[in-house]
This record gives sequence, C-alpha cells and structure tokens, in this order.
Amino acid sequence: MTVNVSANTAAHIEQNRSRYLELKAAGQGSQRPLPPHTQRNGAALDASKITHREVIPGGWYWPVRIERGQTLRLLNVNATPGISVMIWNADDTSERYNAGDTVKVQWTAELRKGRVLFSDMGRVLASITEDTCGRHDTLVGGSTSKSNLEKYGDASLRNSRDNLMLAAGKYGLSRRDLAPAITFFAPVSTDAEGRFVWNEGVLQSGDFVDLRADMNLLIAVSNCPHPLAPAATYAPSDIEAIVFQAEPVQPDDLCRSLSAEASRGFENTDPLFR
Repeated sequence: MTVNVSANTAAHIEQNRSRYLELKAAGQGSQRPLPPHTQRNGAALDASKITHREVIPGGWYWPVRIERGQTLRLLNVNATPGISVMIWNADDTSERYNAGDTVKVQWTAELRKGRVLFSDMGRVLASITEDTCGRHDTLVGGSTSKSNLEKYGDASLRNSRDNLMLAAGKYGLSRRDLAPAITFFAPVSTDAEGRFVWNEGVLQSGDFVDLRADMNLLIAVSNCPHPLAPAATYAPSDIEAIVFQAEPVQPDDLCRSLSAEASRGFENTDPLFR
C-alpha cells in the first residue's frame, strides 16, 4: 500500500526530527567523557566482600535479590553470546527496568561503564560501574521459543523469555510483570539500512560487567544465546555471577554525574532511602 504524505506533514516530521537532533546534541554534549573499558585483568575483587557466588549453567536461569549498595558481577567465562537480565524494584515490583527510557533518557543505546539502567518511574535501578565489553543490547531482546525454532530448528530448547518468566515466578510475579530485557555481551548494531546485525570478534572469554544496585533489587538472569548470535548450534557455556559489597558512593561518582539526566534519576531515587 502506498502512503501519500502531504507537504505539510513532511515538513512537520522534518521539524520534529531537527528538534530531536538538536536536543540529542545538547544532551550528549553536556555529558562527562566516558572512561575506557575496564581491563579484563582489572577490578579484582576483595574476597572478604563477596557474599555469594553462583555458576549458571548454559541454558539456565538464576533469580537473586541484592540490596542497595551491593554489586552483581556477571562473569562471561567462555564468551557466551548473550546474558539476558530483567530487574524489578524489590520494595515495589510494579516498578521495573525500562529499556525505552534507559536509551531515550541517556540519548544512546550504547550502554557501557558509566551508564545507568532506568526504571519506568524515572529512577535509577542500577549503575554499570565496571565493564570490559561495552557492547550490550537493549533493543532486540532475548531469545524465545520462536527464535530458537527459526535459528536451531528446535522450539524446545531453553530460551530467555521462558527463563525470565520462570525466574519471575520465584518472586510471585507473572508474565504481566515482564518487559523487554537487556542482554549483556551482545554486540548488536544497525547497518546502513537500519537492520540489526551482530558484530563478530567483540566478545572475549573473561569479559565481565558490574551492576551496582542503587535500589533494593530483584534480578532475573538468563544464560541463553542472543537470537542474533551467529553460531549455528545451540551451545551456551556456564557463566558466573558474583555478589559483593560495593565501595561507598563518592560525591564525584561517575554514574551519578555523567549527565544531567542521570543526576535527575538519582535525585528521584535517593529520597526513598533517607
């Protein structure tokens, strides 16, 4: 079907686009510089501050509660292509991770060290305090039975959508409490025609990302390959999850001060804990 766009409508669209680009440039231009990625042999953990370690087998899931001030490290031992995560406010599970706001408010889909994960209420759930990879997907979403059928020819293989639903059930939540998840270690970008593509050669064994809890959180982790991962066989490897006590937040904390938008997010969050 051919859609005719009037000259006035086209002009209005272009005006809105120009305004968006103007605001985007202003928002990005006012941010502090992002730091380089964490070195894979850097950010060693103090064993005395570790409260829990968990190996999540390939294809499986793990639910965990972590408190404000703790950090969850996801350690991608064997460069598994994709670890999907969903997050809820543990004190009010109607508040949850919002992919759209996380991208929109920070003017970028490139989530890496220094960025934060926003809830659907304008608050900061977690901060990315360390990150060796810097390539994570918050647009495509995790695998489903349908994507497994199309990719591997087997809908019965474990997938992230079902895994996250099972994890949600551990908290007394249901399908209605799920939203599009973020998938870490998923180097997805768009090509010149706007299609999602997977970038090979990015993931390395031993990559990790640290998520500092800025609220009390319920987290669901699914260890299933991203639907765009290029491997033709379904063979996810074990990953490791480590919970540890984070260092006290300093006044110049990067995640809190990277941008005006992030600062406002923390202004909305901190009063809950005074």
